[in-house]
Amino acid sequence: MNLRIGLGYDVHQLAPGEELWLGGILVPHDKGTVAHSDGDVLLHAICDALLGAAGLRDIGYHFPDTDPAFKNIDSKKLLTAVNQLLLDKGYSLVNLDATISAQKPKLKDWIPAMETVIGELMGCATEVINIKATTTERLGFEGREEGISVQAIVLIQKNE
Repeated sequence: MNLRIGLGYDVHQLAPGEELWLGGILVPHDKGTVAHSDGDVLLHAICDALLGAAGLRDIGYHFPDTDPAFKNIDSKKLLTAVNQLLLDKGYSLVNLDATISAQKPKLKDWIPAMETVIGELMGCATEVINIKATTTERLGFEGREEGISVQAIVLIQKNE
């Protein structure tokens, strides 16, 4: 069995008047992400982890923020496209683990829905997807509520 690991990391600034999309879910909050796309930092980190594991560069290579075609794009479309790239190379997801770092809002009630959306987009059981959220105890840009970050790690396997 050919197993490969990928790590993804993404950061977006938070600002009033923007929407906060995380894991394909619109999370109610007084701030949202500033981005070229919908700013779904969780899906972006997952895309980077998957692309890295498969040796397919990164999200910026495939979906550059200089391309008007990706302006305000729904990041669920990006993850769907990345999953297709993996399938085309003969890979499938074994498991995904991600951590969202944000002081606010509290995300525990939204995580099951995020896992469901990601499982549907990836065509896999939600049992292989684990999303966690943490604060930084008011330290750093996340703690000051200036931004949000996500780290994601995936294990993929070559299909026989």
